[in-house]
Amino acid sequence: MGAGAGSGPGQLFLHSLLFLLLAGPPARGQLRYAVPEELEHGAFVANLGEDLGLDVSTLSARRFRIVSRAGARQHLEVNLENGILFVNERIDREEVCEAGGTCLLHLQLLVESPLELYRVEVEVLDINDHAPTFPWQEYVLEVAESAVLGARFPLESAQDPDVGTNSVHTYRLSPNGFFSLEVQTRSDASKFAELVLERALDREQQRVHRVLLTAVDGGVPERSGTAHILVTVLDANDNVPAFDQPSYGVSLPEDAPAGTLVIQLNATDLDEGPNGEIEYSFSGHAPPRVRELFHVEPRSGQVLLKGRLDYERASLHELYVQAKDRGPSAVAVHCRVLVHLLDVNDNAPEVTLTSVSTPVLEDAPPGTVIAVISVQDRDSGDNGRVSCEVGPNVPFELRSSFRNYYTLVTTQALDREVVPEYNVSITARDMGSPALLTRSTLTIPVSDVNDNAPHFLQPSYSVYVMENNAPGASICSVSALDPDCQQNAYLSYSIAEGHIHGMPVGTYVSINSDSGHMYALRSLDYEQIRSFQIQVQAQDAGFPPLSANVTVHIFVLDQNDNAPVIVSPMPRNGSVATELVPRSARPGYLVGTVSAVDADAGLNSRLSYQLLQATDFTLFSVAPDTGELRTLRSFLEQDASRQQLVVQVRDGGQPALSATVSLLLSVVETMPQTLSDFSEFSLPPEVSSSSPLTLYLLVSLGSISFTFLLAILILTAIRCRGGRRSRQGDSCSPPRCHCCPGSRPSSDGLKTSNLTAQPPAGTTAATCLDVPAGGPPGYCYKVCLGPESAQSDFMFLKPCSPPRNNEKDPGKRSRPEQHLQVSKEAKQPNTDWLPPSTQRPALKRYRIQHWGNRGNRWKG
Repeated sequence: MGAGAGSGPGQLFLHSLLFLLLAGPPARGQLRYAVPEELEHGAFVANLGEDLGLDVSTLSARRFRIVSRAGARQHLEVNLENGILFVNERIDREEVCEAGGTCLLHLQLLVESPLELYRVEVEVLDINDHAPTFPWQEYVLEVAESAVLGARFPLESAQDPDVGTNSVHTYRLSPNGFFSLEVQTRSDASKFAELVLERALDREQQRVHRVLLTAVDGGVPERSGTAHILVTVLDANDNVPAFDQPSYGVSLPEDAPAGTLVIQLNATDLDEGPNGEIEYSFSGHAPPRVRELFHVEPRSGQVLLKGRLDYERASLHELYVQAKDRGPSAVAVHCRVLVHLLDVNDNAPEVTLTSVSTPVLEDAPPGTVIAVISVQDRDSGDNGRVSCEVGPNVPFELRSSFRNYYTLVTTQALDREVVPEYNVSITARDMGSPALLTRSTLTIPVSDVNDNAPHFLQPSYSVYVMENNAPGASICSVSALDPDCQQNAYLSYSIAEGHIHGMPVGTYVSINSDSGHMYALRSLDYEQIRSFQIQVQAQDAGFPPLSANVTVHIFVLDQNDNAPVIVSPMPRNGSVATELVPRSARPGYLVGTVSAVDADAGLNSRLSYQLLQATDFTLFSVAPDTGELRTLRSFLEQDASRQQLVVQVRDGGQPALSATVSLLLSVVETMPQTLSDFSEFSLPPEVSSSSPLTLYLLVSLGSISFTFLLAILILTAIRCRGGRRSRQGDSCSPPRCHCCPGSRPSSDGLKTSNLTAQPPAGTTAATCLDVPAGGPPGYCYKVCLGPESAQSDFMFLKPCSPPRNNEKDPGKRSRPEQHLQVSKEAKQPNTDWLPPSTQRPALKRYRIQHWGNRGNRWKG
């Protein structure tokens, strides 16, 4: 067997160029090229960048590539630098397309940003790279000598993997005197040869005839193959078998199991004995694939299924079966069996994710392409028609772009905080019966964008801090949440700008920017600031950043850190406070009232009074709530004339704080007109400077001073007018003031006070002015201004008639005078507790220094 000469690389290139020129213009979205087989690696196929109108410089950035199924050989490749489609590996058309016919390579080209899909078909053109070959190099053909002229003897066909004109074109027979060759064409356009007897055979003259059979293809240059035919002349067996019909047709489902009867062949021979016994077999030119799939029973003529059929590989099988008797010089007769395969739905659809763009931003607009999906079904007809759909309740849908190609796009806005990830089920279902389906799950994570502002766990915060806290101590913690993730959920805390009592808020509190813990930067004092509020901001790290504010109310809790301050009585010049008590005082006599204040609040400012020390505990008592100092019994002769008392004032805090005041009480027979230490009131510097009490007292005492001044002026004017009308009125003689004759007590008399002023020794008598009271005739008042009035806190209006102090018996006379007391209240440092009404006058007295000067002028 020989082979023809091969073609050179130059001729292959000419073929390639010729087919490229004849390919014609590509359809929109799909190009078609032609390329010869057996080209070397790197051979030019097409300029895809130019044909598709793509910018060559962006092919690499846009990931321009050929999409193929996993495991498939990549015969062609694209150069991303110039966009040229070239041969990646040698293409053997006979290996790629076994079934013959037009051989196409279907390419899917994908380019991203934006996502585009192109379909390219490359036809692999056959070249004459195979020579015809025979199954055997030598054939033995037995021909009976009785064979008639014109008898035909089919010969084994030559096989050529090439197609078209490159396949077997004709047969040639070497010259001889007995046989000629006639070439026949099958239904598939293939050729086979029959040996025709042209001259009668004579076994006795020549038993064997040798001829050379040559198969020639139609390629340029042509290739050929040869086989030697040995014709043996046999004795006569003059009847040959005959089939019922020359051709049979049968249909068989592709899923038929092995051993299935395909067809029962029947041939008859009129001869008897061995010459009439028929044996069946495949003819010599039956392709190997047929021999793998089918089997012929030699004796029965049954054609049985041997292998597994596949409609998708070949839908038609052509079987050539020969029948030959067992007699000498047996002649084989042939018949053709066409086996048509019926497609069954035995292939489920295949889902391939060609390109996936994940993750997807949650603010991606509807219609954003997520993935390109290809669906294939190897079946045909309805069994190969595929529909594709996504699962329910997902914001995605499939849109068909090309046949069997879909794009997965969004249908609505996404929200990562609601669904951070989608598992999209893609179902591909064919139209067969029963239908086959394939499910593929695509996981689509949603990428976060900063679309949620932080929010605090509480609408506002209330914090209670005990005063005198340590600077730098943690006072509270605020917390905010951000449903975003990663840096969009990273929160930093800060305090908004502001002022507290004129100072920046940053000097009071600070906050940890990461944890939200707040710290006091200074020790707080309840007496200076009781509450304040600040604005805390939580801001995420997204772009642009989002923030939220919350108000933090900080309340300072009082601590018992201020001891009571005694405001009355106040000792003069640092000595012990003194007071005069008439020996005639009855039980319950009000000696004075101890008054104190406490800058704290609540129970810490609730004061209680008790007698801590006394010369005689049976003589005096102190009211626990009011601080009033009263006598328990009448004075006895044996009682000491000087009683020393120590009064303690204690607040209600825990632990309690206290203050004490020492009193020296002198028991006298008569009461002089001197001001006692109980009327003194001067706050200590530390109280007046550290409490709003000073301001309240100044305002209150200023008002009182003005009222007294106005009263003195009015009384002076009235006195002057009364002196002109009646010069015979009473006169005042020091040191006592006498009442006008016939005077009587007025029902509008001033309140009696047990605390009287006693002039110091060596002073002159007081100057008295008679003032008509506007009451009944004969009644008057006298304004008595003593020389010590410059050191007194108050002026006293004294009635003309001698007053009775704590006496029920009108016959007894006592020296204490009636004094005018002020009832206007002074405000306390806090409103949680107010002192009893009996203590309030002591909180309102104020030292009026200029009254003494006025008294001197009156005396003059």
